[in-house]
Amino acid sequence: MLKLNHLLAATDLSAPARHAVERAALVSRETGTPLDVLHVADLAPLDRLRHLMGNSADDLKQQVLKSARERLHELVGALQNHYGITADAHIAFGSLLAELGKAVDASAADLIVCGARGESFLRHVLLGSTAERMLSRATCPMLVVKQAAHEPYRSVLVPVDFSASSLQAICNARLIAPQAQIVLLHAFDVPFEGHLRYAGVEDEVISGYRLQAKQEAIQNLNDLSEQAGLPPYEARLIVLQGHPSTHIIEQEQEADCDLIVMGKHGQSMLDEFFVGSVTKHVLAESQCDVMVSV
Repeated sequence: MLKLNHLLAATDLSAPARHAVERAALVSRETGTPLDVLHVADLAPLDRLRHLMGNSADDLKQQVLKSARERLHELVGALQNHYGITADAHIAFGSLLAELGKAVDASAADLIVCGARGESFLRHVLLGSTAERMLSRATCPMLVVKQAAHEPYRSVLVPVDFSASSLQAICNARLIAPQAQIVLLHAFDVPFEGHLRYAGVEDEVISGYRLQAKQEAIQNLNDLSEQAGLPPYEARLIVLQGHPSTHIIEQEQEADCDLIVMGKHGQSMLDEFFVGSVTKHVLAESQCDVMVSV
């Protein structure tokens, strides 16, 4: 996407979810992008109480809806007071995934913002079945907020594997954090290094292969940075040998990053249908916010 056109923040009105809405407000203010705030009320549990409570179940349902509307409008009002942005409040009833999909289509949202945990869907800590299905079905990027939003993003880590999603991830990072430094990270391995050692290939030869692989990765990373139009003063390029999951978490801390932007899948064709293992690991282990680019 060339620019952000519409943000959609999903909230269950819990305290952790409030961080997500506040981050969405910061992004809205910094990028000038309209913001919708959506709360999906699942009333099915109340319907199941009908045989126990009779007509009083309907009264309880109305009280729940009234409270949700009041809290949502209070939240939107707080965003205007604290961030100077005007957000539209929406309440839907039913399944979160279904209603969220409808809201994305209706608003033409190109970024979903949600919390890493909360009181319903968001309680499933992003690696739960609900979130995995949501990520697998997502048609636009999703920003998973883990930290309170105190300031705009300042340092963004973008792990790349030179697949088609790498360039899009860089572009999305610049859209959501236009003033931030971009840290590009590529983790490489020597193909079949274990087999080479098993076959008795000398360490010196393997070291030569390793050096060649690193040099190729550095060149590819420079080419990708140039293709993305990153000015040298905005980007830091890092090439490391080893498994990407480990290096991503390490570099998050070493580079003091407050956001990681990565693709939902990489080079594996099977990852087209699922959330990739590296992405799931980063979502579970990282301390900072994570934007999953599609």
